[in-house]
Amino acid sequence: MSSAVQGVTTTTGSGRLVLASASPRRLALLKQIGLTPDEVVPAEMDEQPLRDERPRQLAVRLAVAKGRSVSSQVGPAFILSADTVVAVGRRMLPKAETEAEARTCLQRLSGRSHDVLTAIAVQAPDGRTVQRLVESRVAFKRLSHTETEAYIASGEWRGKAGGYGIQGFAAAFVSHITGSYSAIVGLPLHETAAALEGLGYPVARRWGASA
Repeated sequence: MSSAVQGVTTTTGSGRLVLASASPRRLALLKQIGLTPDEVVPAEMDEQPLRDERPRQLAVRLAVAKGRSVSSQVGPAFILSADTVVAVGRRMLPKAETEAEARTCLQRLSGRSHDVLTAIAVQAPDGRTVQRLVESRVAFKRLSHTETEAYIASGEWRGKAGGYGIQGFAAAFVSHITGSYSAIVGLPLHETAAALEGLGYPVARRWGASA
């Protein structure tokens, strides 16, 4: 499910495209729809939730904040930022950085369904901004001790929301999904392309140039 938070009008000219993320997964997803950013400028910030902040609110707040942070560095441009939050009910799982965090995440996800909430924010050169939230649901099989420890040993979980990446080995754990696969990976392509086009960035017109 996606929801547009701010309306947009089109602008003329294409301008630079800046990806406000260090994620190689988001960069690869952009390339899948024929887009290569002119710059990649990661946003550095505290991603801890605020007191009583819910998963949806956290994802949107961080996506918008990342874009604003990078905007002050690069000047007028089309700036794309995103954030992904994995939640079991109202419990948010971390972007795992240690084996202990990853193991705890996998234990909480095992045999259950969870929500993957990915928010994007697109800022135009004139400052107009679109933000959207895409919600997907992922069901995990019940994981054996061997599967959990093998995944931990792979290191694939590092830095990923919820301690796993659906595009890698963890795909073997997923019994079904509801929603957007690309959003689960980290960037909802339909919503991203629509937001860029709506602000005047010519997404489709770049396909011929990249062929």
